[in-house]
Amino acid sequence: MTLNGLDWFLVICVPALSLAIGIAVGRRSGLNRESYFLSGRQLPWWLLGVSLVATTFSTDTPNLVTDIVRTGGVSKNWLWWSMLPTGMVTAFIYARLWRRSGVLTDLEFYTLRYSGGMASGLRSFRAVYVGVVFNIITLASVSLAAIKIAAVMIGAGPLEVLLVLGLATMVFSAAGGFLGVVLSDLVLFVIAIIGAVAAAVHVLSLPEVGGLSGLLSHPNVAPKLSILPDFSDWETALAVFIIPLTIQWWSVWYPGSEPGGGGYVAQRMLAARNERHAAAAILSFQFAHYALRPWPWIIVALASLIVFPDLDALRQAYPDIPASKVGHDLAYSAMLSGMPHGLLGLMLASLAAAYMSTAATQINWGASYVVNDVWARYVRPAARESELVLVGRLSSAALILVSSLLALALSDALQVFQIMLSVGAGTGLLFLLRWFWWRINAWSELAAMVISFGVSLAMAFLAPPEWSDAFRLCLSVFITTAGWMLVTVLTPPTDRETLFEFVRRIDPAGPGWRRVRKEAAAMGVELPPSRTAYLGRAMLCIPLSVAAIYASLFAIGCAVYGQWLQMAVLTSVALVSSLGIVRFWPHLFDAGPVAEAA
Repeated sequence: MTLNGLDWFLVICVPALSLAIGIAVGRRSGLNRESYFLSGRQLPWWLLGVSLVATTFSTDTPNLVTDIVRTGGVSKNWLWWSMLPTGMVTAFIYARLWRRSGVLTDLEFYTLRYSGGMASGLRSFRAVYVGVVFNIITLASVSLAAIKIAAVMIGAGPLEVLLVLGLATMVFSAAGGFLGVVLSDLVLFVIAIIGAVAAAVHVLSLPEVGGLSGLLSHPNVAPKLSILPDFSDWETALAVFIIPLTIQWWSVWYPGSEPGGGGYVAQRMLAARNERHAAAAILSFQFAHYALRPWPWIIVALASLIVFPDLDALRQAYPDIPASKVGHDLAYSAMLSGMPHGLLGLMLASLAAAYMSTAATQINWGASYVVNDVWARYVRPAARESELVLVGRLSSAALILVSSLLALALSDALQVFQIMLSVGAGTGLLFLLRWFWWRINAWSELAAMVISFGVSLAMAFLAPPEWSDAFRLCLSVFITTAGWMLVTVLTPPTDRETLFEFVRRIDPAGPGWRRVRKEAAAMGVELPPSRTAYLGRAMLCIPLSVAAIYASLFAIGCAVYGQWLQMAVLTSVALVSSLGIVRFWPHLFDAGPVAEAA
């Protein structure tokens, strides 16, 4: 489609606003590493929560949801809806621990928790493995989605898209640092969510769709509407519902949904004013991520089944797009290609905002690893803070460049999602237990990474083709978990001084540190008394929050489907569960020496 003056104005506003914000806060952000990567640890919960929502709302997100709905119906979204318990555990248990740690990046945890050369090497390896390799894969997925959207909606080529959006994102994120990223996220999220809702309204107005009633009654759509899978099809129900809710959420490492928090999620918790703000940021993010955002995307995905019922229809509609780039995820942007001027510009602006918010976070987070966990430790330990900020800015440019090249080789969003899940299978339990069981050591972490990676390769290239994805995931989790647990008991534990210092700084609750505390007492080493009262209340808040958010998500779905009685019941469940959380919240953050220090 051809853009008119209004469309171009709306599209240009997004990078222009981001650049203005980045330049405006550049001097403040460039004071030192902590300012550049954490904004001085003084950010409020609501800004951090919105930033996380914006970060996880990227150009590839509606494409992924569209792919999921078209291939498996609404119920297949349980593949990612099942990650909610992970977020709730992070909010109520681990947010306080991350904030107490006082580290600059989550990788610094390794030299805080473990000892010896293995801990140091592990920290460096993860900086490259996660901060560079996985980060580039994620950025490439985001760029791939932007390429597809621009090709369908305005006929732009891949290099044009990557040059314009990538360059704008690189400049504002490098200039403004973390503060520039989160402030831009606030603006970009508002634009992106308005665009998502506008897209849903537009597709419902199409004559082929015939409004909400026409959508829900169409024979291509009706079989896809169920929120729960068909349990008579046991294999599908097992793959998309039972295994994700019973195994996947705690056992699989996935960027943005790491068990116990990590990556850019940990970065937000570390940047919060205190433990309370860190927990509230994660809680608000989970509510917006799971309850508020999905249905506009789902509506567009369902409508696409009417206009483009299969891949052949997409190929015929867009013959100029290479066959390797035509997947079900292309249907989202295809549904938006007929929008009227003004609305078209708003939609493109919202998708550009989604791209820039996610890419900027990935860039700043990845650069923090390069600077804090590699450069400042090995290349230039005596480097001045101004030099480290400069290295962070150069690293940002390198990350966006390499990821753009990779984007040209990928084909669809679901492909990347499956790669991430398979490589992280079986490592999740370790990330949960390492805070609460003293016996886990650096060898445990290394074994989990190596075994998980090796098993994922074996499942991809050596496993019999008749093995289902669900079986492969479960087998991967079992082998990896058993492997790192065996390594844990066969290798020496972390030295006592490191464990004592960890307890002194973090005050981890539970019986997993009882032996360490007894040994400290026997050696005359003074450690703060364990304060475990909050843990019971936090454990009650986890199921309450899961119930509140799932009930909110499905209440909105019932409203879309016109199921008013079910909507009323689910809304009541959400309200009652939320009141329970409000009741416990003031008692979750008792004052104490460790909390006050944090």
